[in-house]
Amino acid sequence: MAAFVAMKARLPRRSFIRKSLVATAAVPAALSLEERALILARAGAGATSEPAASVASGNAMPAGKIGKVRISRLICGGNLIGGYAHSRDLIYVSTLLKHYFTDEKIMETWSRCEREGINTMVAYPGDPHSIDVYRKYKERGGHIQYLAQLNPSKEDLRASVKDAVEVGAVGAFLLGNLGDLWTREGDLRQIGELIKIIKDHGLIAGVAGHENRTIKAIEDAGLNPDFYVKTLHSTNYWSTRQPGQDKEVIDNYAIDNYWCRDPQETINLMSEIGRPWIAYKVLAAGAIHPRAGFRYAFENGADFVLVGMFDFQIAEDAALAREILNSKLDRQREWMA
Repeated sequence: MAAFVAMKARLPRRSFIRKSLVATAAVPAALSLEERALILARAGAGATSEPAASVASGNAMPAGKIGKVRISRLICGGNLIGGYAHSRDLIYVSTLLKHYFTDEKIMETWSRCEREGINTMVAYPGDPHSIDVYRKYKERGGHIQYLAQLNPSKEDLRASVKDAVEVGAVGAFLLGNLGDLWTREGDLRQIGELIKIIKDHGLIAGVAGHENRTIKAIEDAGLNPDFYVKTLHSTNYWSTRQPGQDKEVIDNYAIDNYWCRDPQETINLMSEIGRPWIAYKVLAAGAIHPRAGFRYAFENGADFVLVGMFDFQIAEDAALAREILNSKLDRQREWMA
């Protein structure tokens, strides 16, 4: 014991913590992703602004194609870097995100994605800050692709598409809240016109939605998008709250606990649709572990998963995605991309 104390006294505090972590590796392995990241950060790992060394196996991230665009099956979401968060009862999270995701941190996040084989991210072209950072990232030599999430007005469908084209987007899709709302209001003509405008600009065109009737209506109307962005997550998490039997609308502004009202109905619906499917909310806004959420999505038909990730989560999320995609999947739906 005396020798141990003497050794500790000779070591700088940070060096000692690092050595202690190595000696007790079995303990951090039992902790959550966030807990382990916090321990490493306190120990001094990741203190540099440069991307951390990849912990991946070195295998390339599996990918698929939508039209002519090759997209990694794990896509980097845009809510976190834009300061938007599903935070249930916590009222400070969006402000915290905006403080955390500085310009340098956003670019570091994208850089880490690229190092892990994630070649596509989602952002909102109506947010000047995100677009300015993306331009700066490209000027520095970044190559991650930009898939634009559009929030257009019905009076001017072209403006948001033009913004996406100017910044170099490879594709665009209608925001899920608007996809649901316009469908409920019977404005399928507007959705069809937006799809056409996106395609006329040479981009792949999609529609997002939380509600299954959105996808059904678009298919029935023959609007012919290139892909769908549809929510999917299990209900196997502590804070899940299902709506009453009479509630058909998923209002994810008012009820911040679920985003896929009937997962099995979603799975059944998408099994009948021969278009690429990007699944989102697959982790129920951080309530489901990626190992479970990714497998659930891919085994139940998703061609891609769109996931918001902090920089310290990317390496492990990518490794889990590769592990799952390279394993034997109990998948009935054919790959559509």
